[in-house]
Amino acid sequence: MKPSNATTLRSSALQEFRVLPLGILCKSIAISGLLLLLFYAFLSDKPENQSSDSFNLPFQLKWPTASSSSNVNNTMDSPTNISHIGFIVIGSLNSWKNRKSYIESWWRPNVTRGYVFLDKEPTEEFLPWPSTSPPFQVNEDITKLRVYPKIASPLQVRMFHSLLDMYRVGDKDLRWLVMCDDDSIIFVDNLVEVLGKYDHNKYQYIGGNSECIKSNADFSFDMGFGGAGYAVSYPFAQALSTKLEDCIERYPYLRVSDQMSQSCFADLGIALTIEKGIHQIDLRGDISGFLSYHPQSPLLTLHHLDVVDPIFPSMDKYEALRHLMKAAKVDQSRVAQQTICYQRESNWSFSVSWGYSTHIYENIIPRSILRKPLETFRPWSKSTRPPFFMFNTRWPINNPCEAPHVFFFESVEHNPENDQVLTTYVRAAQRNMPPCSASGNHSADSISKIRVLSQATRRKTAGVTECCDVVYKAETNVTDIKIRSCLKDEVIA
Repeated sequence: MKPSNATTLRSSALQEFRVLPLGILCKSIAISGLLLLLFYAFLSDKPENQSSDSFNLPFQLKWPTASSSSNVNNTMDSPTNISHIGFIVIGSLNSWKNRKSYIESWWRPNVTRGYVFLDKEPTEEFLPWPSTSPPFQVNEDITKLRVYPKIASPLQVRMFHSLLDMYRVGDKDLRWLVMCDDDSIIFVDNLVEVLGKYDHNKYQYIGGNSECIKSNADFSFDMGFGGAGYAVSYPFAQALSTKLEDCIERYPYLRVSDQMSQSCFADLGIALTIEKGIHQIDLRGDISGFLSYHPQSPLLTLHHLDVVDPIFPSMDKYEALRHLMKAAKVDQSRVAQQTICYQRESNWSFSVSWGYSTHIYENIIPRSILRKPLETFRPWSKSTRPPFFMFNTRWPINNPCEAPHVFFFESVEHNPENDQVLTTYVRAAQRNMPPCSASGNHSADSISKIRVLSQATRRKTAGVTECCDVVYKAETNVTDIKIRSCLKDEVIA
């Protein structure tokens, strides 16, 4: 019987299929499978009222959204502003009298939001509560926790529990909660700008390490030190609200609240994001060498100012802090930001820490060296051995070519006519050294004042190095410096 045309076609196709190379065959199967998947995905993307009985897939095909890998704010949100931050200031009645001045140096009544959390109700001597301070809340009674008999440090648990206490207050329209101590100094404008970089809709934990290696090793390199302050996004705080007391039950033996918070956050899969402008100040003595060579990152917080020497000479701790905040009120973005320039006729190097200090070196020294802090300070722990610090330092030496002439911030003035800010710096003391012979014996002993001009209409861009020009006339005792944007590929050396 003669085969039909259909039979002949099937036989021919089968023979061709058998002789196909294996590679082509695999590619054909893969392409067919991909087309089938896309076809199923297209059918699954239909209104809910359509029946799905025809295709019961064991999975659902979804494409990732743009926000799933982004670490910046959702463009649908308005920019973060000061009203989006709730401050949790940890205090106590015993420390309130001595710490109140620290808080009031940065708190802005009717502008900043948050509370100082106290261990008990204020007595009559503290009332009426001052309007210049944050309103107070009394912490919840942690003795009611089941785990309380096992808690090693009730004080530290109270501090950590303040995060939950703040959430339970129920303030609306917050994006961030910021924990800090009652002796923490916050540079609010800079903090708003930095937190605005992050997506507040995600779980975020932002803080800073200690300046000392030993402190980080003793507690954790992954821990945000609470005195320096740390921020958590509000959605993360919301998630913590149902987990925090369970976490205390897991870690009742921990004696430091920051350790407890870091452990709890880690158990939820959240790691610390470090911001270099957050400072625990685990240092002792004279920290002028640290503040004069701050990293190129906005100054966000300072802590332990009651432990170190006053940051300005001839002032007490509170006067010195208020003096620094005079500059901060005019331009926080530049406070303690280093700018380096040169007066090459005299072979002088100038290092400006805006709003804090200016140093003159009688030698041309590259920025790679001048950016390192002068080790005028000591480590927090007396028993530690070097290396001490989490950053490189320069040791002060009595070499006239390397020892600076030191000038401290005296005044700040905003001129609205030309939109410039003028800061002045006056000599702290005579250096009592001969001039640097290696650079031509050009002594800077005659300089008694330095004036620095910056633009008022433009905040310094975070992380961007600025440059400057020096205007100096020989035989005069005043030097002018003008801060400007660096030229393309400008070398600071």
